[in-house]
Amino acid sequence: MSTPHTNESPTAPAGPLAGIRVVDLTSVIMGPLATRTLGDLGADVVTVEPLRGEPHRSMGPGPHPQLSGIALNLMRNKRSIALDLKAPQGREVFLDLAATADVMITNLRPGPVSRLGLDHASICVVRPDIIYCQAHGYPSDDDQAEAPAYDDIIQSASAVGDVFQRAGHEPTLMPTLVADKVAGLTIANAVLGALVHRATTGAGQHIEIPMISVMRAFMLTEHGAGAISEPPITGPGYPRILTPQRKPQPTVDGWINVLPYDRDHYIALFTEGGRTDIETDQRFRTRAGRFENSDSLYGDVATILATRTTGEWLEFCKGHGIPATSAATLDDLVAELPLAQHPTAGTYRVIPSPERFSATPTGVRLPAPMVGEHGRQLLTEIGYDTQRIDDLEANGVLGPGRPVAG
Repeated sequence: MSTPHTNESPTAPAGPLAGIRVVDLTSVIMGPLATRTLGDLGADVVTVEPLRGEPHRSMGPGPHPQLSGIALNLMRNKRSIALDLKAPQGREVFLDLAATADVMITNLRPGPVSRLGLDHASICVVRPDIIYCQAHGYPSDDDQAEAPAYDDIIQSASAVGDVFQRAGHEPTLMPTLVADKVAGLTIANAVLGALVHRATTGAGQHIEIPMISVMRAFMLTEHGAGAISEPPITGPGYPRILTPQRKPQPTVDGWINVLPYDRDHYIALFTEGGRTDIETDQRFRTRAGRFENSDSLYGDVATILATRTTGEWLEFCKGHGIPATSAATLDDLVAELPLAQHPTAGTYRVIPSPERFSATPTGVRLPAPMVGEHGRQLLTEIGYDTQRIDDLEANGVLGPGRPVAG
């Protein structure tokens, strides 16, 4: 695989959002994923960090105290400035940066962002046409508006545990930060919509993205099912997804996932498996029958697949147009990632941006920065002189822009 571009350069891919500046006042995963997405698309993302750096910098192991494996990819295509926003001078610096921005994104709750004087109304004083996106756990008019919300909490409040229970398991959570990541992508999508609106009308706007609303909509897309009708036709839950048989199936030498989706798929697979009852088996004759009998059909498929190797079944499925794949491991996914060089952390693996643009390609223009690495550069760009910047550093308002002890 080719090595992604990792250094600031005139030849770096511009991306479709080139010329758009985003001020990023977010933390942990949800907000940083949204701003990383916009940065990958070419936006100039200015991430405003606490003086000791963002929490995800130390979430898990990494090659540098400031760069966990998560941060190496989550912080790319961003410039970092470290500010004490509780200091009046820190707030002043932030407002000066916001005055140059097209977009501001924060996942601070309404109370804290208001107390800092960085709410929508305050930012509009310095940049009236800004797109201001506020993402937090619950809607601002909800009685839980100020409640702390993390991925685990939002998953539970979005019936994730209930779906597992309906599928025959103990109530549990998805072993991935699905609420954070779905909300992060929703933030990026909403900002793109608002940028189109502003390009048409010249007007900015306030966007609110409550995680709970995002995840409940996400879960009910298919699991609303017959309960969406009024009166309900059935209870909630999409049967094909809820069968405990919906999972990778064992073969003689490993694991595979085969999904016979139409009548011909089932006939081919059952015939190959030596089933003599296919002529009388009505379960897969109609779409409704396949839907209603997913549990028993998937169980029969698993029994058939256990008789041969993964390679044999993949070849068979390819020849009959049956959707199938070997079951990948996380090790497999990591091994496929391209390598790049970080100027401080050394060699690392890049999670590529999934979008592929023909005219405005995405890429890694900037490697993940150190805490406050670009503070002096950014303030110089907006007109601060050297003495003023030195004073901000000396007063502990501006981070030093060099490695800070973990």
